[in-house]
Amino acid sequence: MKPQSMEEKISYRLFFMGFVGLVCTAVLCLFVFHKAFREQAWTSLEHQADLVSAGYEQLSSPDQLSVFVNGDLRITLIAADGSVVFESATDQQMENHLSRPEIQQAMREGVGRNCRDSQTMGYETYYYAMLLPGGDILRVAQDSETIWSIYDAALPAIILSCILMMGAAALIAGLLTRSLVQPILKMTDDLEHIQENVPYRELIPFAESIHSDRLLRENNEKMRQDFTANVSHELKTPLTSISGYAELIETGIAKPADVPEFGRKIHVEASRMIQLVNDILQLSHLDSVSETHAQPDMETVDLLDVAKDCVERQKLNAQRSFISLTYLGESARVLGNRDQLDELCQNLCDNAIRYNRPGGKVQLITSCTRDGHCTLTVKDNGIGIPKDAQSSVFERFYRVDKSRSKATGGTGLGLAIVKHIARIHNARIKLESEVNVGTTITVVFETAH
Repeated sequence: MKPQSMEEKISYRLFFMGFVGLVCTAVLCLFVFHKAFREQAWTSLEHQADLVSAGYEQLSSPDQLSVFVNGDLRITLIAADGSVVFESATDQQMENHLSRPEIQQAMREGVGRNCRDSQTMGYETYYYAMLLPGGDILRVAQDSETIWSIYDAALPAIILSCILMMGAAALIAGLLTRSLVQPILKMTDDLEHIQENVPYRELIPFAESIHSDRLLRENNEKMRQDFTANVSHELKTPLTSISGYAELIETGIAKPADVPEFGRKIHVEASRMIQLVNDILQLSHLDSVSETHAQPDMETVDLLDVAKDCVERQKLNAQRSFISLTYLGESARVLGNRDQLDELCQNLCDNAIRYNRPGGKVQLITSCTRDGHCTLTVKDNGIGIPKDAQSSVFERFYRVDKSRSKATGGTGLGLAIVKHIARIHNARIKLESEVNVGTTITVVFETAH
């Protein structure tokens, strides 16, 4: 389903608001005019009744009340028993008026009012009665067009006015909406600087989000390109060596005595490729976990057990490099994934052994602090990391000493894997290193509750 245009939506709502406002105004005006019309009619009749009452006192006969009849004004004189003494509208005998509401009210309160629909369509009659000193009741009446009939007469003009007003409202709503929407559309003309061209304060978070997302996408794309280039380069070197040695053996150029050595080198390079592919797969899996925010299976893990297992696995590797490998510390329980924590510890320990010297030492230390954190520390007295390189060692394929990495079979992905695993576990990594003194890497976890 195609989404509705924001410009159309705003225009429709503004038009609807104008229409509702027009209807409400018309209803309010109708109510106010009707009330004012009725009050004016009663006030006019009251003045007429006062004038006729004052003049009646000077008359000798009720029939002389006809001199006060003017236009559509009706005058009726009613005796105390309800009989009609004088009626200006007809000469015929009329029924008793004692039951009329305005007469009864006048007898009780001195004055009475009532409004009744006339037999003539579109008219209503206003009756005003007042009690005279002698006990008779003087009533004046006047026919008038109802407020509805007035509106009926003016209906064509009202409809035409409404059509013109709604047309003007639609035009103004369209122009206003366009003036509001156009600056938003212009934001997309320069996405690289969208956060600098925000027309409305409410759009600042939206623009910043787009800008951040764009930068993130560009960084991810550059990272992927760099990663592809690095993988190609890293795979090309062992493949070239394997192909070269295999060709020497295949063509018979290699001496029989050299074949075992060439076979060993092919095996070493193949092992290096396998390790590189395994690290790439592991890093790709961790990237997927980070992007989808999918949590691995978590359990309570004792970092001391992780350190013990790591020392056991790396014991032979350390002996080959003439490195002393030990662990110490206390039980440190954290909430984590055991396989990933083993991987983290193995990579840190492997790096500490690889970038060390014969006779060097590597220690794995676990502890818990008073502020509720558990730590896993890998400490060595190896070659160290220069200050200017310490911020880059956790990047993919970054090597402080490339020749040493290749000689020891490093892939350049170990610390990148460590960084991803720490991030998944909401852990912090602290690095302290000094050239020719050694390196200490501490991973700080929250304790398991």
